[in-house]
Amino acid sequence: MKSVGMYIPQNISQLRDKLSSILLSAPKFEDKTGYLPGSDIDYAFRQLNGGLEANRHVLGEQRYLQLTRMSGQIRALFEADPDDKTGDTDRGCKIIHEMEEILQAAERRS
Repeated sequence: MKSVGMYIPQNISQLRDKLSSILLSAPKFEDKTGYLPGSDIDYAFRQLNGGLEANRHVLGEQRYLQLTRMSGQIRALFEADPDDKTGDTDRGCKIIHEMEEILQAAERRS
């Protein structure tokens, strides 16, 4: 079977889609379909951070740094609440919504 490279979001719309997929699979990031072997929290955040880096020039340095920091916060919150029992997952999801707003504003500006 041919190995497929990692998907990296190449524009702001794709970044927003990636955030939506993270929101839907949080906090465990388990692939229940069998179509994405090796998909886990590390893979999801490597994709997100790769997408942020790929769009750094469009986002601007200040937004890029802010979004990268928020990505780290979200991952830490999801890892701290793998069973969705302490409220950390909900806090991470709220940060995702804040990131979506920032990306939407950047998309309108560009």
